[in-house]
Amino acid sequence: MSYAYLKGHGTENDFVVLPDADGSVHGDLSPERVRALCDRRAGIGADGVLRAVRRDDGRWFMDYRNGDGSVGEMCGNGIRVFARYLHEREGEGFPMEIETRSGVKAVQRSGEDFTADMGVPEVFGETSVSVGERAWPARHVSMGNPHAVAFVDDLAEAGRLLEPPGRDLSVFPDGVNVEFVVRCGEHHVAMRVHERGAGETRSCGTGACAVAVVAALADDAPRGTAYRVDVPGGTLGIVWTEDDRVLMTGPAEIVAVGVTDL
Repeated sequence: MSYAYLKGHGTENDFVVLPDADGSVHGDLSPERVRALCDRRAGIGADGVLRAVRRDDGRWFMDYRNGDGSVGEMCGNGIRVFARYLHEREGEGFPMEIETRSGVKAVQRSGEDFTADMGVPEVFGETSVSVGERAWPARHVSMGNPHAVAFVDDLAEAGRLLEPPGRDLSVFPDGVNVEFVVRCGEHHVAMRVHERGAGETRSCGTGACAVAVVAALADDAPRGTAYRVDVPGGTLGIVWTEDDRVLMTGPAEIVAVGVTDL
C-alpha cells in the first residue's frame, strides 16, 4: 500500500510526518515500519515519525515514535514541525492545541518561529552519566520525558555518542535523554544530546528545555529569564516563566512531500 508523507525538521532534528486523520492508515504503525521509514540509507531518513491523528473532539494527536520504533512521550522539535504541518496542510490556526502522550501542548507562531508551551518541569535530584571510563554528575529533569543534564568543560569530552551513555538504572530503568552542556556566556549555553531511541541528534527540544531549567537553577536566575541554547542544528530560545511554564521558541521547516510504500 502506498501512502503520503511529509519530511520536516526543527533545528535539524528531522521527522517523517504521516497524515492519518481518521487513524485508518497507520493505526497499526509497527516498530519495523518506523525503522524502515527512518533508515537514512534504505528509507526516507529521520530521527523519528510523527503520525497526525484527529480525535473525536476535533483535536489533533501527535503520535510520536523514536527512530528505533519505540513510543515517545513527547518531542519538542517535533511539535513545532507538527504545528507547521497542521497549519499549512490541514488549515489549523494559531494559537493551536495539540494532544500528546504528555498532555496537551499549546503552540503559537511569530513569523518563522514557533513557541510551544512545554508545561511544568519536574526537577529531581542529582544522578550521574558516563561515556566509556569518564563520568559526570547530572541533574534529573522531566519535560514529560526523562533527561539527565551534565555540565562539562568541553563538548568534545563526551566523544562520539554512538551508544547510550551509562546511567543509573534505578533512576532511569527505561532509558534517558542525556544532555552535555557548556557555558558560552550569560544565559547562553551550548549542548550535545544522545536521545533515547534515536542516538545523537542535531537537536532536542525537550532537552534544551531541561538544560535551560538546570542552568537557571544553577545561576539562581529569576523566572522569566530568557536562555539561549545552541544545538548543532541551530538555536532555541527557552524561558521558564513566573507561573512555572517552560516556553520553547524555534524554527520549523517542511522540506519535502511524497508518497512511499515503506
